[in-house]
Order: sequence, then structure tokens, then C-alpha cells
Amino acid sequence: MFYVYLIRSEANPEQRYVGYTTDLKSRIATHNAGGSIHTAKYIPWKLVSYHAFADKRKAQEFEYYLKSGSGIAFAKKRFW
Repeated sequence: MFYVYLIRSEANPEQRYVGYTTDLKSRIATHNAGGSIHTAKYIPWKLVSYHAFADKRKAQEFEYYLKSGSGIAFAKKRFW
């Protein structure tokens, strides 16, 4: 499976991140261990939502959408 996930910093709730992975548990652990330069300074992170896809391309397209202007608005209304 391919996952698109949304996480929020527990220390700084205004900090949010959208990502894509094939191993959700490991990826969240990496974020919380400071293993990503984009999220390291806002640890710890809490999983807000994840969406599973059987098709890699569809998962990547959904991630790109959530990072676009209309996708940010959609996520803000539906997930955050």
C-alpha cells in the first residue's frame, strides 16, 4: 500500500506536514526522531490522518494535490 499522511506538531500546532510513504509507522517514527530536515525542529509529531492507496501514482497525485493551493484549503477544512 501507498500512504499519504498528515501530521501536526504537538509542540507547535500551527506546524503541519503532508507526506507520502510505503511504511507509515516507520515514517512517523523517523519524523519524531528528527530524521527529516523539514520536520526536525518541530518534534514531536502526531498523526492526524492517513489515506491508503493501492496505486502509487494516485497516492502521489493526492499528496501533490494536498500541497497545492486548493488542496491546502481542502485539508484545512476537512482534516486539520
